[in-house]
Amino acid sequence: MVLQKVAEEGHLELTDTLIDDNNMSIKTSVTIDIRYQPMDGTGGMWSDGEFLDVPDDRDGMFAFETDSLLSGQSHGSGTSPGRSLQGSIPTFRKAGRGVFSAMKLGKAKSSKDDHKRGDEPAILEMEDLDKKAMRLAGMLEPDTISLASVTAVTTNVSNKRSKPDIKMEPSSGRPVDYQISITVIEARQLIGLNMDPVVCVEVGDDKKYTSMKESTNCPYYNEYFVFDFHVPPDVMFDKIIKLSVIHSKNLLRSGTLVGTFKMDVGTVYSQPEHQFYHKWAILSDPDDITAGCKGYVKCDIAVVGKGDNIKTPHKANETDEDDIEGNLLLPEGIPAERQWARFYVKIHRAEGLPKMNTSIMANVKKAFIGENRDLVDPYVQVQFSGQKGKTSVQKSSYEPIWNEQVIFTELFPPLCKRIKVQIRDSDKVNDVAIGTHFIDLRKISNDGDKGFLPTLGPAWVNMYGSTRQYTLMDEHQDLNDGLGEGVSFRARLLISVAVEILDTTSPEIICSTDVQVEPVSNISESATGKMEEFFLFGSFLEATMIDRKIGDKPISFEITIGNYGNHIDGVSKSSSVKKKKKEGEDQEEENELIQNSSEDEADEDADLTSVSSTPPMKPFITDRNYFHLPYFEKKPCVYIKSWWQDQRRRLYNSNMMDKIADKLEEGLNDVQEVIKTEKAFPERRLRGVLEELSIGCSRYVTLANKDVNLAGRTKLDRERLKSCMREMDSMGQQAKQIRTQVKKNTVKEKLKLAQNFLQRLRFLADEPQHSIPDVFIWMMSNNKRIAYARIPSKDILYSVVDEETGKDCGKVKAVFLKLPGKKGFGPAGWTVQAKLELYLWLGLNKSRKNFLHGLPNGFEEIRATKMGHGLPPVTLVYDMKQVFQLRAHMYQARSLFAADSSGLSDPFARVFFSSQSQVTEVLNETLCPTWDQLLVFDDVELFGEATELRDDPPIIVVEFYDQDTVGKAEFIGRTFAKPIIKMRDEPYGPPRFPPQLEYYQIYRGNSIAGELLAAFELLQVGQGGRADLPPLEGPTDSERGPILPVPLGIRPVLSRYRIEVLFWGLRDLKRINLAQVDRPRVDIECAGRGVQSALIQNYKKNPNFSTLVKWFEVDLPENELLHPPLNIRVVDCRAFGRYILVGSHAVSTLRHFIYSPPDKSCNNWATAAKLMNGYMVLTNGCSQARSSPSLSSRTFSRPAGDVSVSLEAEPPIRKMDTVVKLDAMSDAVVKVDMNEDESDKEKKKKKKKKKGGAEEEEETDERVLDWWSKYFASIETLKENLRSQEAAQAEAEEREDLEIAAEAADIRPDDLHLKGSKMKERFKEKKSSKQKRSQAADGSEKRPPKARVDELVVYNRELESEYGNFEDWLHTFNLYRGKAGDDDEHALDDDRIVGRFKGSLCMYKVPLSQEITREAGYDPNMGMFQSIPHNDPIHVLVRVYVVRATDLHPADINGKADPYVVIKLGKSEVKDKENYISKQLNPVFGKSFDIEATFPMESMLTVSVYDWDLVGTDDLIGETKIDLENRFYSKFRATCGIASNYSMHGYNIWRDPMKPSQILAKLCKEGKIDGPHYGPGGKVKVANRIFTGATEIEDENGLKKQTEEHLALSVLNHWEEIPRVGCKLVPEHVETRPLLNPDKPGIEQGRLEMWVDMFPMDMPAPGPAIDISPRKPKSFELRVIIWNTDDVILEDDAFLTGEKMSDIYVRGWLKGQQEDKQDTDVHYHSLTGEGNFNWRFVFPFDYLVAEEKIIISKKESMFSWDETEYKIPPRLTMQVWDADHFSADDFLGAIELDLNRFPRGAKTAKQCNLDMIRNEQELPTISIFKQKRVKGWWPFVARDENDEMELTGKVEAELHLVTAEEAEKSPVGLGRNEPDPLEKPNRPDTSLMWFLGPLKSLRYFIWHNYRWLILKALGLILLLLMLGLFLYSIPGYLVKKILGA
Repeated sequence: MVLQKVAEEGHLELTDTLIDDNNMSIKTSVTIDIRYQPMDGTGGMWSDGEFLDVPDDRDGMFAFETDSLLSGQSHGSGTSPGRSLQGSIPTFRKAGRGVFSAMKLGKAKSSKDDHKRGDEPAILEMEDLDKKAMRLAGMLEPDTISLASVTAVTTNVSNKRSKPDIKMEPSSGRPVDYQISITVIEARQLIGLNMDPVVCVEVGDDKKYTSMKESTNCPYYNEYFVFDFHVPPDVMFDKIIKLSVIHSKNLLRSGTLVGTFKMDVGTVYSQPEHQFYHKWAILSDPDDITAGCKGYVKCDIAVVGKGDNIKTPHKANETDEDDIEGNLLLPEGIPAERQWARFYVKIHRAEGLPKMNTSIMANVKKAFIGENRDLVDPYVQVQFSGQKGKTSVQKSSYEPIWNEQVIFTELFPPLCKRIKVQIRDSDKVNDVAIGTHFIDLRKISNDGDKGFLPTLGPAWVNMYGSTRQYTLMDEHQDLNDGLGEGVSFRARLLISVAVEILDTTSPEIICSTDVQVEPVSNISESATGKMEEFFLFGSFLEATMIDRKIGDKPISFEITIGNYGNHIDGVSKSSSVKKKKKEGEDQEEENELIQNSSEDEADEDADLTSVSSTPPMKPFITDRNYFHLPYFEKKPCVYIKSWWQDQRRRLYNSNMMDKIADKLEEGLNDVQEVIKTEKAFPERRLRGVLEELSIGCSRYVTLANKDVNLAGRTKLDRERLKSCMREMDSMGQQAKQIRTQVKKNTVKEKLKLAQNFLQRLRFLADEPQHSIPDVFIWMMSNNKRIAYARIPSKDILYSVVDEETGKDCGKVKAVFLKLPGKKGFGPAGWTVQAKLELYLWLGLNKSRKNFLHGLPNGFEEIRATKMGHGLPPVTLVYDMKQVFQLRAHMYQARSLFAADSSGLSDPFARVFFSSQSQVTEVLNETLCPTWDQLLVFDDVELFGEATELRDDPPIIVVEFYDQDTVGKAEFIGRTFAKPIIKMRDEPYGPPRFPPQLEYYQIYRGNSIAGELLAAFELLQVGQGGRADLPPLEGPTDSERGPILPVPLGIRPVLSRYRIEVLFWGLRDLKRINLAQVDRPRVDIECAGRGVQSALIQNYKKNPNFSTLVKWFEVDLPENELLHPPLNIRVVDCRAFGRYILVGSHAVSTLRHFIYSPPDKSCNNWATAAKLMNGYMVLTNGCSQARSSPSLSSRTFSRPAGDVSVSLEAEPPIRKMDTVVKLDAMSDAVVKVDMNEDESDKEKKKKKKKKKGGAEEEEETDERVLDWWSKYFASIETLKENLRSQEAAQAEAEEREDLEIAAEAADIRPDDLHLKGSKMKERFKEKKSSKQKRSQAADGSEKRPPKARVDELVVYNRELESEYGNFEDWLHTFNLYRGKAGDDDEHALDDDRIVGRFKGSLCMYKVPLSQEITREAGYDPNMGMFQSIPHNDPIHVLVRVYVVRATDLHPADINGKADPYVVIKLGKSEVKDKENYISKQLNPVFGKSFDIEATFPMESMLTVSVYDWDLVGTDDLIGETKIDLENRFYSKFRATCGIASNYSMHGYNIWRDPMKPSQILAKLCKEGKIDGPHYGPGGKVKVANRIFTGATEIEDENGLKKQTEEHLALSVLNHWEEIPRVGCKLVPEHVETRPLLNPDKPGIEQGRLEMWVDMFPMDMPAPGPAIDISPRKPKSFELRVIIWNTDDVILEDDAFLTGEKMSDIYVRGWLKGQQEDKQDTDVHYHSLTGEGNFNWRFVFPFDYLVAEEKIIISKKESMFSWDETEYKIPPRLTMQVWDADHFSADDFLGAIELDLNRFPRGAKTAKQCNLDMIRNEQELPTISIFKQKRVKGWWPFVARDENDEMELTGKVEAELHLVTAEEAEKSPVGLGRNEPDPLEKPNRPDTSLMWFLGPLKSLRYFIWHNYRWLILKALGLILLLLMLGLFLYSIPGYLVKKILGA
């Protein structure tokens, strides 16, 4: 092993102790350092970040990729100068916050003696290196700051301590809100004849049903169901969603099941966007697994948790390709054809079960019966995919043996992820869970090409739950059900899992999917591994921060592993105890044999009894909240021997991956910090991280390779190892490749990829087969368990190989104890119960010798007895002690939680170090306290060696509290920090001292609760006492008393800033103490300075401020990251000079508001910040992402002259913009795609159409077009854009893959180009095949060519999210009041908002350059806020257009709603109650509402959708709020959208009262821009741009006039290209706004499509509102003539003759209108399947052409109040039936024609076949709406037993579509009636009824066909008669003969 390691790593150090001749070890140790250098130089070494190859940087400058660029300066030592490779540049490894330092893989430990010798020089050298490294990295800025929030604590330099976990509160197990919405759209291809299907939707135990559709195999429902849950995530994701189709269910009978589909909620939630949209679920029959697919159900399923928002694809006219196979409801990567499989869960036996009954009963029983029984009756219950199976109950046994298997039959791969295995105790009253284990199928299988089926074990799984003592009402019962983190070991269970794919064709298969339970054979003891003796050692170095609520009884700590060490309620002594003991003894013998050791040692071992708890001790008081235990130099120890199967390899494997993952995570955190703090070179840091990852992966592969062939492991172990190795290998390769692509601009996306690696690593590292149970540490007081910590055993497991060792093994870890179970939720879970400094070591007893190695040096061991010294120590006594002084520089905190009802806190901080604590002063009423205080801890005693302490100080805990006048201070957060240490012989000076302020993230529970800015230093006190330490300045501020300020070298450098504040107004202030706010004022404060606004005299009359701009000057740090927050407070001035705080807001970062003057050197005015449009723009550069980067290239070559913007040829950079080209002839808009000229394509298309001849598309008539045409055309465009974006993204990804491949294979770039284009073509083919298909289906009648209809923009979200909330110069600050919720992620913050302050800020360093103030028209009063509109009240006409709502949350019991719109603005409210839309969840409102309003009083528009109820009040479904004021004043001009085209009449009439030319003139004037100058030839010049466009316009009469409007409009549409003031103006649009309901915060209740226009009343009045009322459906009449049928299958046997025949009739209906089904007369006795009818059906219907839907209005039931409107696709169904007189008619076959696209009928019956149905997609289709009249033959089909389609007949029919008007003009009769009657069919004689002409029928049938048969039959009858007579007469005759007559 040793040599192998040397050969691999090239370097090894061995240390061993010597022994004297009695085999006693003596205190001398030998260290051997072995180095191995093979000839080819491959031996690597990976210690302390020494790399063999220095990455070669292209710039020729060597970059420190592996350095932590975060730490501006480096702290700590431990550097190894790397080998110099390129020239002589050493690779420096800065210790300190390095990312590697958290985890050294294969670190070469130097021996202790070594350390002592080489101590001082090492440190000095360190300093030089540090300086050098800093110089090289160019990091000598004095004011750099590292955001140490994560890194400060998490990293450490030496190996003695491991990092603490920051987040405290258990997140799992707490209930959350979920909403599952399921839309059942339709079902297809249901198996069964003429069924009446209902779909049942089940989620968990809730069931909902759709309505029933009669006699159809393809029902259309479009019904929406919502399920609301409030449960923990784990419970939610295990619930099963089940869709089942039931045939003919009614009140009396439950119906028969056609098929079901099952999937768990977790699968849906893990989908992108948490949803499946328009997918087909495959139904299968659970009772008959041999049958195939039973049909398909098309549905949408979405799972929304709190705060998820779901993007729904746009709901408009869906012309879905009915490509079922391509859109199956299955997650990515699961095959469409799933096979049935058996899942075998074998339950072998269990051990260590707890008592589940009180012992009183047992003692009574024992007294009576005299037998001692175990107090538990266990059985195991297994749950999977909604089914349960149980084993038998083993009465009274703590160690039950079942040997049974539970078998589930389910489709594979299953869509349910977890199997739940639960041991339960059978009880007469109710069964309780003892423990639960979940098996995640993803972890025990692999679906790759080299994957394996799920398999597990046989292996022991450990179960954890509540504590073991039995109580009748266990408060932690939830833990046993698997909710939350278990707090104690419950039992372990031996199970195995296997899966077998079934061959459903084999005859002996069991068809049903019911759960079966059957016995299995026993497995051998050794199957799960060899029993080994393990040794666990723990030492408590310090116990502080013990919560004082516990009381001052003596406290002890207990450590348990499994049931070992648990003295109170541990091993339930089984009645079969002897067995156990024996096993232990065998173990001892075996051990001796293995170790082959001498007797002494064995003896020592034999009396190693476990000591599992520390002696009780009375706690000492630390401060008001906490105790500590006085351990000082005596540290108590515990040790436990335990026996487990030796499955360490599993844990080692996990540890290796975990370590790589930890290292990666830390690196990624670093990179994020670098990006966040905008430091230089994040890409280098990321490259370093990826480099490390790939090295880690390859190292893993070499280490794992060793155990590939180890015997005796389960199948899962072997397979898992293989797949882990494959994964890690490929991950290493990918990391290498990605590393080469990390460029400055790709850092963010590559970071995302690296985060995927992290998730993959964490997933792989989680071992599904347990081995050693976790270790629990309990704090006991008064023999009660108070608080616990749980440490996974793998974290403290020892291995010879460093990488395999657990991350906390042999290290000191700070452990925080927490309350068990639900007690730990909420505020109780935030406080620490106790903080331990704990050392743990777990390993095989035989490798025990170095279990003390990791402890801080300088102790002596004290053993329990004076016997052998082989025993572990019971206490450690430290004889080395160092004295330190800790200085905590507490500068400030920001963004703390509000803890008082005022919405503020009175915070103070408490700092804990070792057993001391100190507090800062309390600052009243602030969330951003600047304490500026130095806390000095004197005489801090730390035990151990000085050098070790220097590398590895204990952590400091800082807790924040809110001081309350009464009661205890309230906890508001906690953070950890590590001090920087100065030993007594080190100088106090740079680079490490004075330390810098750093940010530390504060947590409360799991939520981030702010940041602390502080620095901590720990100074060793030498012989000279404190006099040697750097001096402290005294208190400088006489007012603050004895408080020490933070010294100068540490506090930040300040400079003078001026902060200007724009006070605009206050909005929506709520009542305070029941009184309304009347005279508010705003106070602004920053760093102790501030300014007050003018007082608003009467808030009701005018909530705006009279003085707009005020300023104040303040000293702020130079470094922007250190800027203190700015506080905005609103107070109300009441009578008698009282001021009441209304609410407050803290602006945590002022960076957005820093003004940077325009850069003169940069001639690109677009990106330099000017006084934009007069309004101040506060960002660097233009305030909005510019849509067109294309200008820069051309324009700036000659910025002085004019720039002509010609709209014909655009540079190829703009890809997805639509350019408007106006030609003089027409108002057509041609859409030009910048890459290939689409207009050419258009022309080609048109040409093609002309060739089509008859079906020439007539030009769309202007009169036909309305607003909806525009809307639908726009939605098409929206969809196309989405598609092209997807395509572009995919293309980019492919391109990248190619690049990666190219880099790997070294292809030349030009080849790459070729390849790329080929790939593109392939991709396009893939992409377009679908589109082609839909086009083919539409054939000629694709909508009118795109170019004709003017479009608007449909936004898929709110308008403000597209335009930065319209905060271009006016910002909105929410004012908060009241306590911050304890809920995760401040979900309740909305309830705390008490109003909004509108205004803005601008800050700049004070001497501002003269140029700005000298500009013309500069108003000094307005400061930086020049030419801002005045804030006097203004009257506005607000016009709200509500188009429609989608996916509303159902409000009535029937799962529907009756929605109507309510609009509120200020006091005015418009209710549209009388126009409610009955029973609709996707209502089209199509209404506009006009409201007059006065800004600022009424500026918040609320549009709500209510549900109308006949009785009771109407319920709110959801509402959306729009801030009109920001829109009105925004420079994006959101008052009235700019149309893409100007026309004076028609559907696209110009809506704005100002014409484009007036708008343009106004914008130019406001922006102080030269222009517009209209020139000849359709040109206009604005600033120095020239735009072109058309110059003529047609009026209503068709006369052409000259106009400048087109030109002006083309400028407005490209306003963002105008220099300096340009920005994108809001186009004509429709926005989609989510509807929210205050009762269900954060969960969308539907969406509303709408837009708002605003017109100031002092301008000319606007025209009438556009009519957007919903399109009225057009009335049509469909006339269907059934001429003949042919080849109909013959069902009946003829009466008398048995000949096959049928009595045929045809039934037809227009889909959905089941009531109007019409039947022909019956054609009796068809012998050939031919039928003649000449029968006419007439179907009148109302049809929406644009949406291709039929509208039906009908009452749902007799109890309905009003009619409900349904929209269904136009489908004609024709069926052929066989009439029966005495039984139900038989269904023979059917065909369904979608009137928009159905196959053309065949010319003759011969040509009519099944292919017309089968290959529907390929065949050309026609639309009855275009063709009007069609005649032909169509096939009837049905499905046979094997679910194959078969042809059951053919029908000759004629379809004729007429409009209602035409129908009135030329009416026709039904059947063969007048008017326009059809002639009688010519039917053969046979079709007469047989009882009308019986003889005729008889003659015809019988004689005709059967004469020979009849003759034969007669002959036979005669023969029989004779025989009968013969037999009859024989007896008498014989008697006569015998008697001798």
